[in-house]
Amino acid sequence: MRRLTTTAAVLTAAALAFGVTACTGDEQPTSRAKENKARNSNYDRLVASQPAHTLSHSPTRDTKNFWIDTWGKTPGKLSYVYLQDARGSWGYFVLKGLPVTYCVSLLPPETASRLDLGADGSAGVVLQAPSMDGTFSSNSNCSSYYGQDATTGAYVEWSVGANQSYLLYSEPMDLPQFKGAVPLGKTRIDNVKN
Repeated sequence: MRRLTTTAAVLTAAALAFGVTACTGDEQPTSRAKENKARNSNYDRLVASQPAHTLSHSPTRDTKNFWIDTWGKTPGKLSYVYLQDARGSWGYFVLKGLPVTYCVSLLPPETASRLDLGADGSAGVVLQAPSMDGTFSSNSNCSSYYGQDATTGAYVEWSVGANQSYLLYSEPMDLPQFKGAVPLGKTRIDNVKN
């Protein structure tokens, strides 16, 4: 037993000595490691001399809470979407609720899974998940919006960009540029009350 303990101690000491010499060899850090060290050192120096300030009040949280209070308290609240085309003409939709972009999904767009690597085992991967209609979307159609017409329930859709933009309000706007705005859906502003 004593001989086994001595042999184990000698092997452990040899392994430690080999490990120390292996770690302190003549290996030079890679260029990437040098640049990463420089970046981290620079960041640490900047944080020490210019730490991030803290807030005693967050105006961003105030605005988020305003959004929640505006849109999250009344089911079916009307929204007023004003669209301007390339010629500068205005039209509008009155929608039940907010317009939604195709980028929004009720389900997470990715799902965690295991990938079989054969003899090498498996690896965790993140894969694109199917949407509720059984198709896969790429979040690349974020300029298309849709909603529900306020009085008829009809589906309406439009795109922004390429010389068309939109403004969204929680109430009708009596602004000079909207005076000639034409309804783009069945609902007219003067026929609804929010």
